[in-house]
Amino acid sequence: MNRFAIACLSLICLFLMPNLALAQQGPDGNAHPESQVISRTADEIVKPFGDPVLIDMTIQEKAAFAEAVDLSPLETTTVFHNGRVKILSTLAEETVSQLTGKNRHFDLIVEANPDGSTKSVEKIKYDPMFTFFDIMIDPIYYLDRPLLGVNYLPLRRAILYEFQQDPRNAGVAFNLEGWLKTGMVSPRMADLYATPAFNKYSDSEPFRTAVGRLDRARRLFLNSIGNLNTVAPESAEQPWGYLGSLPADSPARVAAIDMADAWRSADAPGVNAAAQALADALAQINPETQQAASPSLEALYNKANAFEWGLWVYLCSLVALILAFGTGRKWLAMLGVVLLFIAIGFHGFGFTLRSLIAERFAIQNQFESMTGISFFAALVGAGLMLWKKQWLFGAAAAGTGFLILITATTTGIPGETIEREAAILNTSVLLKYHVTTVLTSYGLITLGFIVSLFYLGTYYSAKFAKGEAPALATGALSTIDDGSTEKSMGVQRTLKDLDTATMTILQLAFWTLGVGTLLGAWWADHSWGRWWAFDPKETWALVTWIVYLIVIHVRFMNLKDRGLTTAWLSVAGFIVMLWTYFGVNLLLPGLHAYA
Repeated sequence: MNRFAIACLSLICLFLMPNLALAQQGPDGNAHPESQVISRTADEIVKPFGDPVLIDMTIQEKAAFAEAVDLSPLETTTVFHNGRVKILSTLAEETVSQLTGKNRHFDLIVEANPDGSTKSVEKIKYDPMFTFFDIMIDPIYYLDRPLLGVNYLPLRRAILYEFQQDPRNAGVAFNLEGWLKTGMVSPRMADLYATPAFNKYSDSEPFRTAVGRLDRARRLFLNSIGNLNTVAPESAEQPWGYLGSLPADSPARVAAIDMADAWRSADAPGVNAAAQALADALAQINPETQQAASPSLEALYNKANAFEWGLWVYLCSLVALILAFGTGRKWLAMLGVVLLFIAIGFHGFGFTLRSLIAERFAIQNQFESMTGISFFAALVGAGLMLWKKQWLFGAAAAGTGFLILITATTTGIPGETIEREAAILNTSVLLKYHVTTVLTSYGLITLGFIVSLFYLGTYYSAKFAKGEAPALATGALSTIDDGSTEKSMGVQRTLKDLDTATMTILQLAFWTLGVGTLLGAWWADHSWGRWWAFDPKETWALVTWIVYLIVIHVRFMNLKDRGLTTAWLSVAGFIVMLWTYFGVNLLLPGLHAYA
């Protein structure tokens, strides 16, 4: 390693040493506004659906009733919740997710054999809109059924153990393993046994966190009716009203009571008619204010599931392009390219809708930044593919889109729900350029990482195969406009082309990250009054940039195999970028708490 590389590594150490001492908490307005799960509690509301009564309904009867109920007229009804105007279907999905930890609530119908063993288990899933209204109109049904998600197994096991030990439950049929598999406990269990379980394990931080999450879910079950701020004001500056605050003889209140009465009688046609009447009555209250919130766009965003569709089309594109590399079939390559652009279309559609609904460029929390990273990377990868006329860039774009989107949509990344922005993020238009540029650089780093994996796979496969070209590498960089299949694509040619592709992407990443960091310093001066504060995010962004500075200068060194060194440095740079992007946010305090 030459002196320049050693000096760069020394700089990294110097930057890390003061980082811990100088890291600082963000100023006022730097964090996202605190989420407000419940708008008002039970003692502050007049129940628009009346007091709950005991309804003797089996699981089968509840499932049949849910199938016959049509709540679609209420899906686009606007409601003010957690700092913004949204639609009831969005609130329903958020409520069910916060209660159960899943996208949909479900019941289990267990059929037993004569000896008591389980013969079959049928899972019945409910639409979030049905569950949302059912827990407000018929909460008694849920008191002793699995409803509140507990993803921390020790807490779930401790609560179920306390239930078993309670003498009052001695004669109750109870299947411990069945309850454990649901991942949930009942509201009554949470109310009676969460505290005794907590007292035994209060010294455990994960246990305390899980108990706190369960308590929030329990309170949401009790008070979700308090979130019905569905009465639009005369202007956007005025507060939204609560459904129960309307006069008892108002059309909306009458429709709500009719809906509840029909619900408790399992009269599905009556519920459907009342739901339509309630939606119509609420829509007539200051409609101008309601339409300003774009309810139709949000309904389209919820139903389209554009990110989910996009990630699977990205995967199909990746598979098609990899098969094309291995078989040399041009129709597979064309299929992969077509699928790539379809995936980008889904991705861009979801990103655009979210930006319109949020009324801002949707890159301001972890979920949004991940969908942004993958979108920008896919666009750049597709652009490079068309410019260089090489399929590999398309495969890297598809791989990046799939990996990042599936991580964002399946791992509970913070920010999946559309929320208010941190006040500090609205201080200068520079932010959008800074964040977009940095996210694009992270996407390019991911693209480079994937191409480097192709390089390493080809290199070590050929090495172990004693120089024979592996099937995946053969034809990997066939040009789009050249139909020749006679091109010489031996291992060395393949590695050379892969190395060229890697360096093309990494040089773009180097310059993009550098420009993004400079834009960040400029924005920081506007927002915080200083260009640089040795904040962990700032410091590690610089460290990431220095890694790629080393990558570029390594190319000028007299190394035996510069391509292999570059590939491994690309892998190392990707790991450093992941730490900068995820680790710093989660583990180190600093000015970028909102990110």
